[in-house]
Amino acid sequence: MLFRLAEVTKSYSAHEVLRGVSFQINPNEKVGLVGRNGAGKTTVFRTITGEELPDSGEVIKINNLKLGLLQQHVDFTEKETVHTAALSAFKRLHDIEAEMRRLEKQMETEVSDEILENYAELQTEFELEDGFTYTAKAEAILMGLGFAKETWTTETKNLSGGQKNRLGLARLLLSQPDVLLLDEPTNHLDVNAVEWLETFLQNYDKTFVIISHDRYFLDRVCNRIIEIENGKAVSYKGNYSQFLIEREERREAQRRAFENQQALISKTEEFIRRNIEGQKTKQAKSRRNMLERMDRVDAVQNDKPQGNFQLKKVERTGNQVLTVENLSIGYGENILAKNIEFSLLRGEAMGVIGGNGTGKTTFLKTVLGKLRELSGKILWGAKVDIGYYSQNLEDLDERNEIIQELRRVAPMAENGELRNFLARFLFVGEDIFKRVSDLSGGEKGRLALAKLIYSNKNVLILDEPTNHLDIPSREALESALDAFQGTIITVSHDRYFLDRIASQILSFEENGKIEIFNGNYSEFHDWTESRKSKVESQKPDFSTDLNNLDSQDQQPKTKDQLSKNQRQQIEKRISEIESEIPRLEEELGKLSFAMSSTEIASNHEKLLETNQKYQQTEAQIQALYEEWENLLAID
Repeated sequence: MLFRLAEVTKSYSAHEVLRGVSFQINPNEKVGLVGRNGAGKTTVFRTITGEELPDSGEVIKINNLKLGLLQQHVDFTEKETVHTAALSAFKRLHDIEAEMRRLEKQMETEVSDEILENYAELQTEFELEDGFTYTAKAEAILMGLGFAKETWTTETKNLSGGQKNRLGLARLLLSQPDVLLLDEPTNHLDVNAVEWLETFLQNYDKTFVIISHDRYFLDRVCNRIIEIENGKAVSYKGNYSQFLIEREERREAQRRAFENQQALISKTEEFIRRNIEGQKTKQAKSRRNMLERMDRVDAVQNDKPQGNFQLKKVERTGNQVLTVENLSIGYGENILAKNIEFSLLRGEAMGVIGGNGTGKTTFLKTVLGKLRELSGKILWGAKVDIGYYSQNLEDLDERNEIIQELRRVAPMAENGELRNFLARFLFVGEDIFKRVSDLSGGEKGRLALAKLIYSNKNVLILDEPTNHLDIPSREALESALDAFQGTIITVSHDRYFLDRIASQILSFEENGKIEIFNGNYSEFHDWTESRKSKVESQKPDFSTDLNNLDSQDQQPKTKDQLSKNQRQQIEKRISEIESEIPRLEEELGKLSFAMSSTEIASNHEKLLETNQKYQQTEAQIQALYEEWENLLAID
């Protein structure tokens, strides 16, 4: 055991949050802590760290337990840079290093057994604590979390809030506590950084507890789920998907046990009523005592309302909703992405992914007409009526009450109709008179979605729509969008959401490149991984021959340094590539011509299949050109 919560209760004023939470965390466990917004997950973390004291119950920890908590708001010292802030996790190593330097200076003038002994002890500790590799570890984690080398000298005071949170996460991971407590660690990470963090945690040799709404992330890193529900904690083995199955099985077993017990209680009470004054008084009293001692099975409580995001029936657009041709986006001379080309048909959903700063939100604003395209064409189809959801919730007026804010998209609607609609988004009773400025992030997100849905648009452009929603609310939104008959373009880092919604992926890569793929996120991920493997397998392997070179260089710099066999291999491969590229380019031209033919353009299934072949062929040509250039460089 590392620590244990035993019947912990916690209330704030009259609001009871925890009602007897009990669970134990053991070494090497990978735990996901889940529950609705407001269920008490963060309160649990605060009681574990001692920031909050329980009203009753206790938190029991082993001696000298080192806890590492990822705070929602991270602070740094004056004049710290990104690099020094990361290295500050190694304060003990810094102190050892400084003392060793001091002793080395002292040994220049005097040497004693005591000084030598102190130096040897420090050196041993320094080596045991991996003192020779800690800088490399820090830099690897900074890179993994999206801090390029050119940002390492940036002072922390100049970082955005999201960057500070990422840097705080880097510092925490480097500190290697006995237990990591991570509260929404993926909130400020792009997909690449999230995948890096997944790999890091999969290989992490200590314990962590994670609060997260990212179901894909929980599936990949956790081997145990603890759900906080109705002020209690219930533990499940396995990842998030296994938790969903086991929870339903447990609820069904509890439902049957409750019904059977209620039938027994009813039958026993009837026996007691008929016999308490008769000949079987003794038996009746005995059964009454049995009922009084019986442990009652709780009824299965229905899930709390999660919102009803069901979209209204919308007017049909034309079949061709959006066509983008040779589009370049950015600001002035700063081109973020170019050569963007795709067609979006009625009923399709495009998921937009990519690293921070690659152009995702710029792309949305460009197709919306809020930013001018640098080059290319954006052609909207007939009867298109666009609704936009901003991740910054910038369309909400902080001064308005909730009902006033909804009325902005329906000036003539009656109060009763607006009240009923807001109730579907969990705004009931006097809640509708709250000011927008007083709402939580999740409440603002629900209100922005209410406005969007009530406006009855047939094309939805969504920028991170799940950011402020808990898991049940995300599931409700997914169900609504899945049944939506209009067209969707959505930026999202929620891969579970993209798997459910997206029929096409637009990925913003490094250096302004883009990838377009027909399918959901998991299919796109598998395709990119298989393509990387295929490209690697096609590269000639010179490693065996190169190991026999007398030169100490791992990579020969000129053909003169290669053996005759190696030169022949390179020349043969160059010849193969020079024959293969024209063949593939001819095939690409045929596919392009086919997509413009009436037969395929009018058949949605054939069009998707042909477009996917086009993208795969184009990627293969690009990979061959890169390999060809690398081989020619060896001259």
